[in-house]
Amino acid sequence: MIKTRIKELREEKGLSQTKLAAELGLNQRTVSNYETGSLEPNIQTIKKLCEYFGVSADYLLGLEEF
Repeated sequence: MIKTRIKELREEKGLSQTKLAAELGLNQRTVSNYETGSLEPNIQTIKKLCEYFGVSADYLLGLEEF
């Protein structure tokens, strides 16, 4: 679920993978891997994503609806 939520939140803000990566101090390939599910973000990155998008970790992980 996290891969879907990251992509949805990114697209809702009108961000490219490159722009989101720059905002979070990551590279574009990492964001792409998160969105395809080939890599899962670590706890620190989950926290950054939650703070950046203004959502809870439960929402990002698919445990609750927004």
